[in-house]
Amino acid sequence: MERYAAYDRFARIYNQYWGDDFSQRALPILDRLILSHLPAGAHVLDLCCGTGQLARALTARGYSVTGLDGSEAMLRFARENTPAAEFILADARDFSLPSAYHGVVSTFDSLNHILRPDELTSAFCCVRAALADGGLFVFDLNMEEGYQTRWRGSFGIVEANHVVVARSSYRPDERIGQMDFTLFFLEDGWQRTDFTLTQRCYSEAEVTSALAAAGFAEFQMYDAQRDLELAGGVGRAFFVCHKR
Repeated sequence: MERYAAYDRFARIYNQYWGDDFSQRALPILDRLILSHLPAGAHVLDLCCGTGQLARALTARGYSVTGLDGSEAMLRFARENTPAAEFILADARDFSLPSAYHGVVSTFDSLNHILRPDELTSAFCCVRAALADGGLFVFDLNMEEGYQTRWRGSFGIVEANHVVVARSSYRPDERIGQMDFTLFFLEDGWQRTDFTLTQRCYSEAEVTSALAAAGFAEFQMYDAQRDLELAGGVGRAFFVCHKR
């Protein structure tokens, strides 16, 4: 899984600064869109689960949670954060699970990291196969407005034993968002690592076409900021899909 090497290097920083923050902000939305419709003790798949903070929140509510991610380092943190959940190392574009899940969630624009429309369709096919009849699939994506608004400039985090520098950019002609990271960790002196994370901006038509090709006949789209009141959610959309 060479594609996920950068995510292994990102895991430590993601676990500390991003995983818990977005999980807590997304929970009220997930309550509204999917969790309130699931039976008590429902089986939930957290697709691209990262370092497991959302899985932790879901298990605390009594759900039986399986987390799936393609980064071994992310999953090491996830197992520490949420020992009550099951975690699987697999590729979101090509996985096979029993049709036993009442709900599937994928948050924090995880599916934008799939860079080809045919691979996005493949991921949706895998999700639909894993859903029980009547199951729900909810995911969010960065859309064009989000890349135009938020994917520019740089920021830094400076602590006593580590430094994070991130530079983001968006190439509208290619529909590609890029975030270049430089990390320094104080471990037997200062150690530097550099890597790039890349996302694809999908149009609403591309997403709905991929969902239809995967067999999802019913789905709704919500603007995160206007419809769901997610602070800082400009240009983010949530999709709700039903397996009838």
